[in-house]
Amino acid sequence: MVDVADKLAYFQAITGLDDPDLCTDILSAHGWDLEQAISSFTATNSDHSDNPSTTTPATSTVRDVGSSRQSNTDSRQELERSGLVVGGVAPPGLAWKLITLPFSIISGSLGLISGAIGLGMWAAGGVLSYSLSMIGLNSGRNGDSSSPLVSVSAAASEAMDFVAKFERDYGRTRPNFVTEGFMDALQRSRHAFKLLFVYLHSPDHPDTPSFCERSLCSEALAAFVNENFVAWGGSIRASEGFKMSNSLKASRFPFCAVVMAATNQRIALLQQVEGPKSPEEMLTILQRVLEESAPVLVAARLDAEERRSNMRLREEQDAAYQAALEADQARERQRKEEQERLEREAAEAERKRKEEEEARERAAREAAEREAALARMRQEKALSLGDEPEKGPDVTQVLVRFPSGERNGRRFHNSATIQSLYDYVDSLGCLEVESYSLVSNFPRVVYGQEKLSLSLKEAGLHPQASLFVELNS
Repeated sequence: MVDVADKLAYFQAITGLDDPDLCTDILSAHGWDLEQAISSFTATNSDHSDNPSTTTPATSTVRDVGSSRQSNTDSRQELERSGLVVGGVAPPGLAWKLITLPFSIISGSLGLISGAIGLGMWAAGGVLSYSLSMIGLNSGRNGDSSSPLVSVSAAASEAMDFVAKFERDYGRTRPNFVTEGFMDALQRSRHAFKLLFVYLHSPDHPDTPSFCERSLCSEALAAFVNENFVAWGGSIRASEGFKMSNSLKASRFPFCAVVMAATNQRIALLQQVEGPKSPEEMLTILQRVLEESAPVLVAARLDAEERRSNMRLREEQDAAYQAALEADQARERQRKEEQERLEREAAEAERKRKEEEEARERAAREAAEREAALARMRQEKALSLGDEPEKGPDVTQVLVRFPSGERNGRRFHNSATIQSLYDYVDSLGCLEVESYSLVSNFPRVVYGQEKLSLSLKEAGLHPQASLFVELNS
């Protein structure tokens, strides 16, 4: 279905027929062979153009500017009647004609080869002046027939061949025809805010040599065209030149036209000049077209500059917004990092506080436990001493002095051991150390571990003794 729609659109573009039903009937009659349908249609049109009864006023010989304008007006009316040109869209003082020709054909190239009429190749650059694909549109409905695909460089190759041959025949003083396809040339003129000057070259026409030598290649006309227009030329013997002659309904040669890009994928036909003209006549016509089109070109240039300015402004605004956004994001990241750092520090401080509190509680518990253990030990040792005996011959009086100067005394049976004296000192709770020794001064005797099992009498402490506590280092 896509292939049928493409063939129908392409057939309408080449023939200029607006009625899709009529185009469908013609293609169906030729088995949807696009090459045969176009060949048949163009051959029929050629027969009509050769018949004097069907010749429009636009094909008459024009010798002055006034008659040229009348011829051009009649030709446009004929084009409007044929459906190829859309009237009614024009800048002030200029009659606009819109040719039904695709302004951009899938950024690629469409090609056909016609052995009967020489319609061999069709290539056009896309809207952005590049070709991305090659599509063949001449296969039958059932896919039985086929045709070679056209190279994407065919249009440029034809343009280069035309420029080279034209320069060989007529010299270097000439319009600077661009060496690219028609659609690329139209895009170039659009980007340069200029009109497109089109010249269709008929090598076999008797008026062609004199027109090229005396008019088209005159210094004044060539300089004017090169300064104010983008120029494109093509030979009607070549594929694209032949296609453009059909699209523009060129009925007489030499043929020149001025076109510009329009909306809705169409081109506007501003002026066409058929038949030989003098350089002065050509200059007058082109100058008038240029003056009438100046407001449109200026408006287009201003609109493009405004779009570029708006685009730059948007880019600057986007860049400023992006910079502000990144700055805000950086500040937010910094704030979050600072907040996380403070939270970590607070958590660390809380952890340390809890650890210190736990350590203090643990130390307090341990101290309390030690105190309780000491209290129990003192109590146990006090209980182990038994009751203090009354004075008697078997009772020894013992006096103990502490490093603090405190003195405590008690009576013991002379059979009690030195260990009993240590238990007595421990039961008092006057010492905060556990390592100490009981010592007598005169003579100095240390009652250490080896003497703990001796009785007081055996140790020479009976009937009385005075001991002091000596702390061990």
